[in-house]
Amino acid sequence: MKSWKDRKQVILNLMKDDFYVPMKEKELAIMLQTDPEDRPQLKRALEELLAEGSIQISKRGKYTLSDPGSGKGGREVLRGTFIGHAKGFGFVEAEGDKEDLYIPEDKVNGALHLDEVEVVLLPSRSGRRQEAAVTKILKRGTETLVGTFQKSRHYGFVIPDNARLPFDVFIPEEDCHGAAEGHKVVVKLTDYGGSKEGMPGRNPQGVVLEILGHIHDPGVDILSIVRGYDLPTEFPEKVMRQAERIPDRVSEADRMGRSDLRQLTMVTIDGEDARDLDDAVSLEKEGELYHLGVHIADVANYVQENSALDREALKRGTSVYLADRVIPMLPHRLSNGICSLNAGVDRLAVSCLMTIDSKGEVLDYRLEETVICVRQRMTYTAVKKILEGDPREREGHGELIPMLEQMRDLAAILHKKRRKRGSIDFDFPETRLRLDEMGRPLEILPYERNLATGIIEEFMLIANETVAQHFYWLELPFVYRTHEVPEQEKMEKLASFIYTLGYPMKVRSKEIHPKEIQKLLGRIEGTPEEALISRLTLRSMKQAKYTVQQGAHFGLACEHYCHFTSPIRRYPDLLIHRIVKDWLRGRLHRMERYESFLPEAASASSRLERRAAEAERETIKLKKAEYMEAHLGEEYEGVISGVTQWGIYVELPNTVEGMVHVSRLPGDYFYYEEASHEMVGTHTDIRYKLGQTIRVMVAGADRGLRTVDFVIA
Repeated sequence: MKSWKDRKQVILNLMKDDFYVPMKEKELAIMLQTDPEDRPQLKRALEELLAEGSIQISKRGKYTLSDPGSGKGGREVLRGTFIGHAKGFGFVEAEGDKEDLYIPEDKVNGALHLDEVEVVLLPSRSGRRQEAAVTKILKRGTETLVGTFQKSRHYGFVIPDNARLPFDVFIPEEDCHGAAEGHKVVVKLTDYGGSKEGMPGRNPQGVVLEILGHIHDPGVDILSIVRGYDLPTEFPEKVMRQAERIPDRVSEADRMGRSDLRQLTMVTIDGEDARDLDDAVSLEKEGELYHLGVHIADVANYVQENSALDREALKRGTSVYLADRVIPMLPHRLSNGICSLNAGVDRLAVSCLMTIDSKGEVLDYRLEETVICVRQRMTYTAVKKILEGDPREREGHGELIPMLEQMRDLAAILHKKRRKRGSIDFDFPETRLRLDEMGRPLEILPYERNLATGIIEEFMLIANETVAQHFYWLELPFVYRTHEVPEQEKMEKLASFIYTLGYPMKVRSKEIHPKEIQKLLGRIEGTPEEALISRLTLRSMKQAKYTVQQGAHFGLACEHYCHFTSPIRRYPDLLIHRIVKDWLRGRLHRMERYESFLPEAASASSRLERRAAEAERETIKLKKAEYMEAHLGEEYEGVISGVTQWGIYVELPNTVEGMVHVSRLPGDYFYYEEASHEMVGTHTDIRYKLGQTIRVMVAGADRGLRTVDFVIA
């Protein structure tokens, strides 16, 4: 056996050879004819050479001679955002790297969730992801947190609500500020604690800034999520003063220079509880041609660029729809007043007027600043009943019925065209909560799309696509909505999952086409596994985002797409309206301003959209757990929606998902069989697999953890 010094020199000599190409550890072992029992020594030699700075390792785990400027100890230094995990390890989203780096628990080195960190790659992999170690914390990402206060004799501590912060925060007695056992509090971190590599350190320390109330007080649960995600609840005084100065009606001066469409028959179609009505639709048919108008509230007319209102809207990015409240992007005076397309009153709009043939092709279109007057406010429920022939609902809507029926026909044409090109429609039920006046959940129902929601969806999609295509060909600065092709590895994993359920899917090519996913969803339509496979498929795809670089939208199978139709509740839509208006008015000199501002605004909007979505999901999970607390001991039939080594997840028809822990599976000792994605009984060969229908009993529910526990009934 070679000495350490000899082994290291052999490795260096190999890498100095002109014919050497970068290799992974396994390839080096083969090249150096290393016996299996000597592999640990080879690994140690590589680690020592890395530490000395003689060699370096790439993101793909390949070794080369060290570049003098490569970084610490010959290892490539990367920067990114640390994403914590409840079990102590984490991941780093490295800048410019598509795949996250895995940070083992003993290599976290004091980093907390959302910290900006510097990492170096490690030579070994425990799994399929490249491992790395945190070497430096560049910027803390968590300054305040929300948690539950627990009191000890001379001090307190706070258990964070966010499971990605797996520590308790120490609160000195003088910094408790009146907090008592069971209070939900906001804590400012004053000391982030410390740890040495491989050794746990002291806990972070903080001071109580705000007491939200007791964990059982009405509304405190949602308020904790609001504070935890740092969602702004109050508008600054300057913003409110500016909003108050905005008129509540359209003046004659406002109408000047606009196309007058007030005689055009148009309606809004929204949910019963909708308050901010920002889109109206009109339709006239001429022979085989449809003249579709999508009229969007001209919010940009009232929210001037760089005003207090505009800066606050950019800071919020989007309206947030929680279980018991809405946190709007704009003050109610705008979103429920002058910018809401209420029936019977004049409103300013930006209209996309399209001529569409019987095959769904947009033959002609124009964008205009308009003044409109909505004929009637309709609801999804009412329109659905009218189109289904309900005589009571049709009574009193006589003049609108022909237009609504033509809308149904055109929506079907547009939908057929989208399906033909491969556009994906996920048709699994979303959650609809019904709460009492105290915020307690009375009912959890699946919220499903219907004929009327489909009409509005198709009309908004075609308008968004038309506007995006228009500005792409003009080559002007713009904000696109893009959706990248899914990662091949995730698609292969999905295909493996669903194959066990009897549904094959082709994923051989380098890039999967959306048509393959569309075919899959068509095959599962109406089956017991539909909701499960739809969700698994959605989770395997990338998140859509805002970008100034035009890119295809994978889910919609289209080349050009944007968000133009909701400027009341989405900041990118407001930006697009400004660009449209500047182009219509010939103010192309302003485009230079957009060049510099749009990238930052698009990035911020994507980040704030994700924050809102996470907060919305957490409130739904919370209310589901609270609802199931009142149903302990009751039995339900559900479908197995997930199988892991620690248990099986079961989803009920009302969309509540809970877990049966592996230790509570009756009749045998069970283990997780990864190849078939099943939970298997050692002696009985009883199997639990995805999509299987089983009967469960509610064994527990935890609002704090937002989890539900089942046992097999």
